[in-house]
Amino acid sequence: MRHAVLIYNPLSGRQRARRPVELDIARRILLEAGIAAETMPTRGRGSATHLARQAIAGGCELVICCGGDGTINEVVNGMAGSAVPLAVLPAGTANILAKELGIPWTITRAARLLAHCRPQRIALGQLKSQTGGAARFFVCTGGAGPDGVLVYSINEELKAHTGQGAYWWEGFRQLFRYRFPLFRVTAPELTGAQAVSMAIVGRTAHYGGPFQITTEASLFEDCFEVVLVQTRSRLRYLSYLPSITLHRLRRRGGVLFFKTRTLHCEPLGDDPVYTQVDGEAAGRLPSVFTIVPDALTLMVPEKAESWKL
Repeated sequence: MRHAVLIYNPLSGRQRARRPVELDIARRILLEAGIAAETMPTRGRGSATHLARQAIAGGCELVICCGGDGTINEVVNGMAGSAVPLAVLPAGTANILAKELGIPWTITRAARLLAHCRPQRIALGQLKSQTGGAARFFVCTGGAGPDGVLVYSINEELKAHTGQGAYWWEGFRQLFRYRFPLFRVTAPELTGAQAVSMAIVGRTAHYGGPFQITTEASLFEDCFEVVLVQTRSRLRYLSYLPSITLHRLRRRGGVLFFKTRTLHCEPLGDDPVYTQVDGEAAGRLPSVFTIVPDALTLMVPEKAESWKL
């Protein structure tokens, strides 16, 4: 019998009223698989990080996170560097990690799959502000520019009621409000500094909602795939949407794809440039994105690793 702690966000997702029933069923499924799970609800922003650290200090053998990208990110920041595995039961507005690993969206089906997962060490991304503050680990995506200001500006009440609709609304609102300031990026793989309006730093093919952008990124490689967008044109940004949907963004001009382990970003003017990690606001530039190898043990479905390599 393995002792597990199941950290869940009671306010995550639009079907949260059903969450207690689903979690009770999931706990019974896990018990049949030899996993005794103690539930721990989050109690506000940042509490999942504390709960994960507390669980590891208490000797748990497995941490299970039930929530969206933000809850998973908090749990990961409490687990990075430990040997205790992390498993995911999807919930929340979106769950990029579950999509990437092919984990069923239904909590009970995901619980059944857990018995057929195995632990795999992976790297994590890390974002560190060069003006001070604690570094932030992330599993799936980071970025600077339009996606950063979108996350920074999102209406949390609207998000609670409409889910991904809040991101679409804020995205179109920012399309007409945001100034798309340029900032400087440098990386060992680049020939000189680049002036860009957006940087996407991917560890997964999935980016958010229905989109896949960094399609050559992999959780099982010790690097990022980075996308740099050079234009400041609102119309050009709008024209990229069908290209992303049709997986043709790599063919467009003014967009650069490459792989790296380190990306430095610094502002070029007075306009603030905001950052995000795993869909959570993470401050503003100047910042550096780096790969931290061998940073997390992740419970991975048997076919997921071979599919992504």
